[in-house]
Amino acid sequence: MRKLYLDVDGVLLTTKNTQIAEGIEDFVNYIVTNFDCYWLTTHCKDGSTKNVLNMLSQYVPNHIAKQLLAVKPTIWNSLKTEAIDFKSDFYWVDDCVFNAERQILYNNNCINKLILVDLNNPEELIHVIEKLKEQD
Repeated sequence: MRKLYLDVDGVLLTTKNTQIAEGIEDFVNYIVTNFDCYWLTTHCKDGSTKNVLNMLSQYVPNHIAKQLLAVKPTIWNSLKTEAIDFKSDFYWVDDCVFNAERQILYNNNCINKLILVDLNNPEELIHVIEKLKEQD
């Protein structure tokens, strides 16, 4: 099963006046059904999902929080790319990546695996689902 690395801020939650992103229910249902999902967020970089799930539970409805239990933790220090398994078939959904992370993706011939999210666009998560489906 393909892997999906998932950021929180700017993807599942808005970065300003924090609230859940429009379309989060369909998005979460799609990714946990179709991918082996991993957190790739500053809220989960120590191998434990406790912090990210506690934080998200303040914003998402219980049924979405339960689905997010399927998302696995990662371990990384400086760059999120430290947690990516470049030998696997994967996608990375994030709103902002460092130039160094982008260069690592280029060096591993997988810059096309990055899906950038802009929650300022209406129905952005629905568009992300469409992009992921196009990759099938």
